[in-house]
Amino acid sequence: MLAHPFMSDEKKQNSPQPLILAVEDHDDNLVLMSYALDSLGCRFICQKDSTNTVLVAKEYQPDLIILDILLPTISGIDVVRYLKQESLTCNIPVLAVTALASNEDKERILKAGFDAYLSKPYMIEELEAVIRRLLCGKLDSPSGFELCRECFDSL
Repeated sequence: MLAHPFMSDEKKQNSPQPLILAVEDHDDNLVLMSYALDSLGCRFICQKDSTNTVLVAKEYQPDLIILDILLPTISGIDVVRYLKQESLTCNIPVLAVTALASNEDKERILKAGFDAYLSKPYMIEELEAVIRRLLCGKLDSPSGFELCRECFDSL
């Protein structure tokens, strides 16, 4: 499957919500990411294969790309290098989400052109915090976890 359908326009308010491109080859991880993106009110495209990632990014101009490193066709490191060389995609922030967790891996990944790094397994709150930081205020809704925390705090 190349792309997951966008969320419905009903979730949009006056300004369009950010569009996120998520590239992950494991279904469970993709479901977790889509849950987090949905809870943040983002529109998103999901890909399980990195072959068309640069083309999709050029066409849809997402506000953020979440990219696994260990992908079956083109590695996330190669994809981010292509993205950073293209004038249409070079300014899109890219988050590496990977099982590669050593300090050397993290340093190599960030040097390749990623704007942030998150190692698996991660807590969904960590993913949401990094997404919020990389989107620089483009989100106008609290996360599901923030809403739950507010409910518990009011009890």
